[in-house]
Amino acid sequence: MQRTASERLALRVVFAGTPSFAVPALQTVMRSSVELVAVYTQPDRPAGRGRRISKSPVKLAARAGGLPLRQPLRLDDDLDFLRSLAPDLFAVVAYGQILSAEILNLPRLGCINIHASLLPRWRGAAPIQRAIEAGDRISGITLMRMDQGLDTGDVLRQIETPISDIDSAATLGTRLADLGAEALARLLVAPEAHIGQAIPQNPLQASYADKLTKEESWLDWTQSAVTLERQIRAYFPIPLARSILLDRLVIVHSATLGSNTLSAAPGTIIGLSQEGIQVQTIDGTINLSTLQLAGRKPVSAKSLVNGFSVRPGQRFSTPKAFYAKR
Repeated sequence: MQRTASERLALRVVFAGTPSFAVPALQTVMRSSVELVAVYTQPDRPAGRGRRISKSPVKLAARAGGLPLRQPLRLDDDLDFLRSLAPDLFAVVAYGQILSAEILNLPRLGCINIHASLLPRWRGAAPIQRAIEAGDRISGITLMRMDQGLDTGDVLRQIETPISDIDSAATLGTRLADLGAEALARLLVAPEAHIGQAIPQNPLQASYADKLTKEESWLDWTQSAVTLERQIRAYFPIPLARSILLDRLVIVHSATLGSNTLSAAPGTIIGLSQEGIQVQTIDGTINLSTLQLAGRKPVSAKSLVNGFSVRPGQRFSTPKAFYAKR
C-alpha cells in the first residue's frame, strides 16, 4: 500500500521486547515523534511457584499506553501483517526470538537492537551476568544494526558505565536499560544519519556470554571468596545462587567479602557477626548477608540464624550431581 507524502513524515516503528530491561526503550519510543505502529512481545506463559499465567513487562507497559500489541508464537507467523504496516524501522530489545532474514530485510532502515554489553565482548544471552562474574570493571550498551549472526551486527552507538564492587545483575541491568533507551532516543532524532555511520565489529575481539544454567547457580565452596561473591551478585535476581545447609535449600541473595582466614574446610560456618554468616572458602571467608529458605521470604542473616538454628561448625554443601557434570 502506497503512502502519501504527509503520511511518510513520521517514522513508522515496530518495537519488539519482553522483559523489564526493554521497558525504558519502549517508553522512549512512545515519547518520541515517531509513529509506533505495533508492539511485539512474547506470549503469556506460566511463571513462578504457582505457575500462574504471567504477562510480560512490555505487555503491561504497552497496554498502559494504549498501544497496538501482538503476541505471536513465532514472529514469522505475523509476516503478512508486518508487511501491511510498511515499517521504516524495527527496534528490538531482549525480545526472545531469533529474527529471520525476511523480517530483518522488511523495514526500510532495517532492524536495530540494544545489547547489554560493549560488543564484541559478551555476545549472547547473559552479558550482564557474565560481565560481573568475570570481574569486568566496565560494561555498557551497544546499539547495533541487526544481521543474521549472534550479536554480530554493525555498531551504531556505544555508551559505557563502570561496574562497581556492589553491583548486582539487577542494579547493573537497570542502569544499562536506561543507557539503551538514551542511545535509542538519539538515533530516533536522525535515524538515517546514524545508520549510515555504522561501524563493523572486530570478530577477533569477540567473547560469548552463554545462557545461565540451573547447575551453575550452585555455590562451589572450593572456589575463591572473590569468585563466589561475584557469582552471588551476578545471579541476583535470577537465577539466584544457592547451597544446601542442614538438608535444606538455602538461596543466597547478597554477600560481602570477609577475611583471609583459613581455619576450616570449604563451606564451613566459622562465625556469626553483624556482617552475616561467615563461611570458609578455599582462600578466605565470605559473609552471607541476605538469605532465603526454599518456599519462604528472603531475610537477613541474623533472622535466619535465630529461626533456623544456624551455628558455627555447620557446613554448606553442594549436590553431588553438580560435581558429576563438571
